[in-house]
Amino acid sequence: MNSQQVLLVDDEQQILLSYSLILRSSGIAKVLTVQDSRQVMPLLGRQDVAVIILDLIMPHILGLELLSKIKQEFPHISVIVMTAVNDLDKAVECMKQGAADYLVKPVEKSRFVSCVKKTLELITLRDEVSALTQKILDGHLEHEDFFTPVITVNKTMKAIFNYVEAIAKSDKPICITGETGVGKELISRIIHNVSGLSGEFIPVNVAGLDDPVFSDTLFGHKKGAYTGADKDRKGLIIQASGGTLLLDEIGDLSSTAQVKLLRLLEEKTYYPLGSDTPETSYARILVSTNKDLKKLISEGNFRKDLYFRLCTHHVHIPPLRQRREDIPLLIEQFIAEAAGSANKKKPAYPRELITLLANYDFPGNVRELQAMIFDAVAQHKSGILPLESFKEFIKNKGINSKMDPVVSLSDAASGLNITGQFPTMKEAETFLIEEALKRANGNQGIAASLLGITRQALNKRLVRNGV
Repeated sequence: MNSQQVLLVDDEQQILLSYSLILRSSGIAKVLTVQDSRQVMPLLGRQDVAVIILDLIMPHILGLELLSKIKQEFPHISVIVMTAVNDLDKAVECMKQGAADYLVKPVEKSRFVSCVKKTLELITLRDEVSALTQKILDGHLEHEDFFTPVITVNKTMKAIFNYVEAIAKSDKPICITGETGVGKELISRIIHNVSGLSGEFIPVNVAGLDDPVFSDTLFGHKKGAYTGADKDRKGLIIQASGGTLLLDEIGDLSSTAQVKLLRLLEEKTYYPLGSDTPETSYARILVSTNKDLKKLISEGNFRKDLYFRLCTHHVHIPPLRQRREDIPLLIEQFIAEAAGSANKKKPAYPRELITLLANYDFPGNVRELQAMIFDAVAQHKSGILPLESFKEFIKNKGINSKMDPVVSLSDAASGLNITGQFPTMKEAETFLIEEALKRANGNQGIAASLLGITRQALNKRLVRNGV
């Protein structure tokens, strides 16, 4: 899949036919051919072309003269000279005129394809850097509506939106990382929508798929490939043709499956089970994981070459505890969704709920917050959503509320008035109570939850310590 056009210019029709077929069979679908060199400049005025493959010895206008004109009027177009002239001086002259490469006919197929793909990749990277630079400078989203499913006012998330929009139209893979529940698939769908691809968005969880199942799921099989394969079956790669294929939990992919995925990315080809004939992929590949791929590489569980192929672009989504300012917005959104789903009137909630949840570290991230609110609304009868239902949810999860790692106890302890070299129990207790009340905005019930004691126990300590 490549939207950039390649133009072949040669006076020999057979050369145009054979090399255009080579490019198309290698996944470069948009190939134009021109046999008369006089038609090149008018054509460039009408159509966008990324790469020109240019012969030197042609009637009417020689290749070197045409190269000079192209670089003067269309300097952004890359030109590869492909000629039977095996002359070092001529090659040097072409490179001085701005040629990207110099190939001598007959060119071996793999070298020819590799040269064109490398040139297209450099053009793509150049365009993406330019687009990203512009996004950073103006901070404006052209497709803002596509990002509305993500509820956020966080600056990091807004920067991610700009990056996503800049890379969405690239045909290179994108690796999306982040903890469980941060919204990796949601961002993947947004990338697909912004890309403008006409095909479908097809997500598949590859965790636990051994090689035969992985190959069958993605690439399909031919009749008789194995016992029970009584007819041909198309894989998901076909369903995603012209669209996007998301491989979720890529960090759990088996070593054999990793090799097949690497071939798919490098050559844009794959083999259905039971077939010796390669087929071409026209799907955009996205991958996501909650694992540290670099750590998996160091442990020998993930291929380094596959990692660099997958992470041409990398989007890391921060956990909810690093964007707590989004919690009030998410509470409102999820309460409305939960009430609508349960066909109930939207309930109110106590203002202390925001304080309570802002002091919880949400190991399950946005997904956990959504589940928590849906559970509370489902149990709700009338009046205001009770804080107790949220406390009970956290308790039943078996997870204690933790302090914000950005504002750790060690940072807060700098203000602790220590009378000796080591704080006394009373000093430490007083400090913890004051810190908990501060983070709970004075709410004793929430402060007690942070301290892991009952409200009555907190009251006794407040009276005893005179806090």
